[in-house]
Amino acid sequence: MKAVRTVEMRGPSGLRIEEVTAPVPGPDEVAVRVRATAINRADLLQTMGLYPAPSGAVQDIPGLEFSGEVAALGARVSRWKVGDRVMGIVAGGAWAETLIIHDRQLIRAPSGVSLEHAAAIPEAFFTAYDALVLQAGMTAGSTVLVHAVASGVGTAAAQLCRLIGASVIGTARSAAKLERVKGLLGSIATTNGPVFADQVKALTGKRGVDIVLDLVGGDFVPESINALASKGTIMLVGLVAGPMAEIPLGALLTKRATITGTSLRARPLEEKVALAQTFEARVVPRFENGELTPVVDAVLPMSDIAAALGRMANNETFGKTILTW
Repeated sequence: MKAVRTVEMRGPSGLRIEEVTAPVPGPDEVAVRVRATAINRADLLQTMGLYPAPSGAVQDIPGLEFSGEVAALGARVSRWKVGDRVMGIVAGGAWAETLIIHDRQLIRAPSGVSLEHAAAIPEAFFTAYDALVLQAGMTAGSTVLVHAVASGVGTAAAQLCRLIGASVIGTARSAAKLERVKGLLGSIATTNGPVFADQVKALTGKRGVDIVLDLVGGDFVPESINALASKGTIMLVGLVAGPMAEIPLGALLTKRATITGTSLRARPLEEKVALAQTFEARVVPRFENGELTPVVDAVLPMSDIAAALGRMANNETFGKTILTW
């Protein structure tokens, strides 16, 4: 099979498409014929040697999400059959024509959604749903601040807010991206970063927001704390703006605020299975009835992987970039 391998840790230029041995599923595993995958900021960092794959994951083939068809079953697998349309997340190895995944981590691809567009769902919507709903407890009436709202996770989060009945405010790197978000998602209040706390307070009648979905980190963190309402929560998901921040501890105490760090990649198997099964039951039907839609920036051949990663590095993307074999 073909796969995109990291032959040198120097970013996109260190990637090569090569022939490698196709993996064989174990007793509780499924081999998936990958039709499409998507790129993530974590993939870019991995190619630079800054975010290595966790122990036990495929080390030299990046890629965290996929869509495709079941190609082969392990001896104990009974839930799936060859040819089933599926999607999911893995800790590595999705940039290959075939991957192996535990059968309970797989979820069915939504009917009515192409496999190309289904590849834009797992990482973005898993992350947003887990952080906002399962961990932060977002409900109807919550007010949410989403950083990098034009990203894959950001556009997923904004849609989930709208679906559940939460008010959403978004930040982005440019006014043009904010306008695209408003055009796509309708009534969403937007503001420019990294200085945004006063604007957020003005938009919320001085109250602040209940939840911040922070995909940025760095100097956005103290502003996010200042933008919180009493007993608010920051869900820290990404560190695009840097891994260090100065924390206004007085504001944290006064507001009785919570900062929670979260990541999907290195979780134990049973936690990943629980999330996959919850997502399949509660969220996948929302794609089938049109309430949720993956936001796709472009669909490109896998041979354009370096250029696609370059566009992400330059912050030129809106939503997800899909790669197909």
